[in-house]
Amino acid sequence: MEILVCVKQVPDTAEVKIDPVKHTVIRAGVPNIFNPFDQNALEAALALKDADKDVKITLLSMGPDQAKDVLREGLAMGADDAYLLSDRKLGGSDTLATGYALAQAIKKLAADKGIEQFDIILCGKQAIDGDTAQVGPQIACELGIPQITYARDIKVEGDKVTVQQENEEGYIVTEANFPVLITAVKDLNEPRFPTIRGTMKAKRREIPNLDAAAVAADDAQIGLSGSPTKVRKIFTPPQRSGGLVLKVEDDNEQAIVDQVMENWLPRKSFNLRRNSENGFSRI
Repeated sequence: MEILVCVKQVPDTAEVKIDPVKHTVIRAGVPNIFNPFDQNALEAALALKDADKDVKITLLSMGPDQAKDVLREGLAMGADDAYLLSDRKLGGSDTLATGYALAQAIKKLAADKGIEQFDIILCGKQAIDGDTAQVGPQIACELGIPQITYARDIKVEGDKVTVQQENEEGYIVTEANFPVLITAVKDLNEPRFPTIRGTMKAKRREIPNLDAAAVAADDAQIGLSGSPTKVRKIFTPPQRSGGLVLKVEDDNEQAIVDQVMENWLPRKSFNLRRNSENGFSRI
């Protein structure tokens, strides 16, 4: 079984700040990390490899040369091969252009391996620096293969995969035949740590670079020219004010009502009418 996992290096969002004047992200001094959802995707692939030693895992990332750090981390965790798609022409790509470029790279890697398509392509459900959850489905559309998003459980039998798709009310069980693209959520698994031996071997590995020409990417569909999305403004949401703490002794319900009427209601732009049967109703 041939599995490809898309991974991304992202800024640590816990450290990201917004310039209050320019309304742009301040990247200086912000550490880069392995996108957490992509780690879940890689762990799912590694679990399949643990169960079947014939499974081969290929990593693919798109970004500057420093993105090789997460590829080496993935190799240290147990992946077999890693490739970086990097080209100045790709700079400024939105999710549409990124999905197209990655799909072109996946086609080339499959051809180089002598296969028509990877059996399973795994992605994190989204990158924490964008939270769009669009790139995985876009890749599937470009490749013309089924997609199963928000996977919280994955089981493989033969050439068929059964996935529990997380939703707001629980999950949906979905089946698909290979090839298929699956996006992973955090509850899917707990990613393993790289081993010391794996880390030492990964440091010595040469990670091949792929450019736009190598993957036969159309210049009109990548970079800024291929990106219809335009970011108009980035801003920091206003901080929420602290909540109101009410202290009442002896479980005095009337005292609680009186404090709410005195302290909370004047802050609201609407009025409440007391109803002896149903409590309060908005008027």
